[in-house]
Amino acid sequence: MLSEQAGKIGRIAKTVKGAQDLYVEQVTGLPQIVITFDRDKIAQFGLNIEDVNQAIQTGFAGQSAGVIYEGEKRFEMVVRLASSNRQNLEDVRGLYVSTPHGDQVPLEQVAQIDFKTGPSQIQRDDAKRRITIGFNVRGRDIESIVEELQAKINTQLKLPPGYYVTYGGQFENLEKAKVRLSVAVPVALLLIFLLLFFTFRSIAQSLLIFTAIPLSAIGGVVALWMRDMPFSISAGVGFIALFGVAVLNGIVLISYFNQLKAEGITDIRERVLKGTEVRLRPVIMTALVASLGFLPMALSNTAGAEVQKPLATVVIGGLVSATLLTLVVLPILYILLERFMEKQTGVKQRIAVPLGKAFILALLAGAGIFLPRLAYAQETQPLTLPQAIDLALSKNMSLEAAGFQVSANKSLQGAAVDIGKTNIETVYGQINSVNKDNNFTVTQSFAFPTVYTNQSRLAKANIKGSELNLSILQREIVQEVKNVYQSLIYLEAKLQLLAYQDSLYTNFAKASNTRLRTGETNLLEKATAQAQQVEVKNSIEQTQAEQELYQTQLQTLVGSQVPVSITQNPFSRLPVTVPDTAILTERPQLAIYGQQKEIARIQTKLERARTLPDFTIGYFNQSLIGLQNVNGVDRNFTEDDRFSGVQVGISIPLWYGAHTARIKAAQYQEKLADATYRFQQTQQTTQLKLAIQRLRKQETNLDYYEKTGLPLADLIIKHAEKGFQNGVIDYLEYVQSLNKALGIKSNHLEALYQYNTAVIGLEFISGQ
Repeated sequence: MLSEQAGKIGRIAKTVKGAQDLYVEQVTGLPQIVITFDRDKIAQFGLNIEDVNQAIQTGFAGQSAGVIYEGEKRFEMVVRLASSNRQNLEDVRGLYVSTPHGDQVPLEQVAQIDFKTGPSQIQRDDAKRRITIGFNVRGRDIESIVEELQAKINTQLKLPPGYYVTYGGQFENLEKAKVRLSVAVPVALLLIFLLLFFTFRSIAQSLLIFTAIPLSAIGGVVALWMRDMPFSISAGVGFIALFGVAVLNGIVLISYFNQLKAEGITDIRERVLKGTEVRLRPVIMTALVASLGFLPMALSNTAGAEVQKPLATVVIGGLVSATLLTLVVLPILYILLERFMEKQTGVKQRIAVPLGKAFILALLAGAGIFLPRLAYAQETQPLTLPQAIDLALSKNMSLEAAGFQVSANKSLQGAAVDIGKTNIETVYGQINSVNKDNNFTVTQSFAFPTVYTNQSRLAKANIKGSELNLSILQREIVQEVKNVYQSLIYLEAKLQLLAYQDSLYTNFAKASNTRLRTGETNLLEKATAQAQQVEVKNSIEQTQAEQELYQTQLQTLVGSQVPVSITQNPFSRLPVTVPDTAILTERPQLAIYGQQKEIARIQTKLERARTLPDFTIGYFNQSLIGLQNVNGVDRNFTEDDRFSGVQVGISIPLWYGAHTARIKAAQYQEKLADATYRFQQTQQTTQLKLAIQRLRKQETNLDYYEKTGLPLADLIIKHAEKGFQNGVIDYLEYVQSLNKALGIKSNHLEALYQYNTAVIGLEFISGQ
């Protein structure tokens, strides 16, 4: 019945266009000896089915009757008919079966024994018999052939109850792959969006770059249509690869637009034109590299071409459209977005960030994706070293205070020529006679001109001194930022080494567990592996905590309101130029002491100038009421008749003791400044020499690790892994070797960190 239905289905399959090389699985063909028991006769002789089966099994297959020992060897003794008595059908029929009464009954009396043709193989699926009907597909896609075949079987064939048709092979693989693809594509798109958001920290710009995906999909669909190819799983994989490359082109453009914006180009049109011009070559090169790489697959006609051609066709066609549209559509959308964002100020901008975070967290919760340490309260602001230095110099509060000091000294420069207050007096009463006269007097005092000259010089010297102080403080801030930034790079490299160390000890722990289960080792090895693993994890946690401390310190230095982080810079040697000690006189660290010496010298000259006379000039106007004799003639003067005159005076310091004391004090301050300058000159020359010596020392240490230590560490790890896996060394030697090699790698990181710290210190001392 099963073969009959299979034949009908095979005939229907031959009518389907594209079905080639049809075959139906054969299920019959080989002759077999079939024993059919007669249960009535078996019961008549007092037998049962088990007795008869045991007799047949003993006669033809054999059955153990005991055990024979030969020394320490043991052999089972098997009883069965001789080979000459189990050659044909009559031997089976003549086999005797013992009854419970002791009689011998031939097998043919209790069973019917005949030759019959039986199935050579019975295949089952889910405990049900099945027959496979197979064919190859040419010139058509599998899904359309199966749909046509299903329609014809449903209309032309009515299967009996219990019979049904399933479709397997490549079609089954296609169905399973479609299910997986329905999950893989949304997950890939979600991950692309998340990575875009974590890169640009903006939902708007992430969606802007995300538009490259539909732009690229247009080209992929058109390319499949032009080559008359159906959508397949390989084409779906090609779309996923295409989306990644298309988004990369968008990142190249938008990131450079943002860089130009950060550099101060505020005009959106200028930013887009310049950015597109600069990034044209990288965008085209990215598309060309991928397209030319997939071109041989798109033109392939060899084995496997049916998988390669759709994938390559989608990628090449999609990159053509994505490149052209990205260079045109994306800049336009960027301009529209920037103009829209410029209008959004105040509360709208402050609300946008929390809403963006809530949206991303909702996406993560819906997708069931767990990102380590995502619960950190605020997003971090990645900074390069130049960006961190610029922020620190522009927002650090101590620099702001030093800037106020410079401004204050510049304001005091206007007070260098301080003439003093003008004295205005009036007198009313009986000044000259019994009549009441009035007198108005205006006087002004002036110091000796050299006082004003020296005060002006002193003000300029103070301005220069405060500017040097500001410069030194700026250099100190830069040095501190460099040290903190370098520490964060070092800790990141240390975390990478600890992660590598953790992977080694994790594999060691797994191997120890396996060896313990198989009895190849003892509990001590497992405990050792776990101890090493736990110690590494503790080191990772401590390093992460230290990393957070430095990030907080960097945030304080740059004056940021949100947590900051560093960009992924390689941990390598900093470039250095060893300076000459002669340059120290030109650097602010020493120049400030030279300026203090100059200020003390000018102060001494100012005190000496103050010992010179002061001058006074005045004017008076008064009345002389009454009778006055003028040239022998009496004349009566009234209140309206006025008399005026000019007065000039000089102030001479007769009491010279106080002036002498101030001059001596100023001279001592000048000597103190000179001594301090000479001491600092010697001190900083010594510090420069020591810094160069420390650098040479760290350079020698680092050269050892780079040229000798690290290659030896890699060699130790390689041979320790191989030796432990092959059983050449035990776990103690393995752990000791790993600890030695990893210690060398850790010391190398420490040596590199000390070297870079020495470079930063040398740059600060030499003023580079």
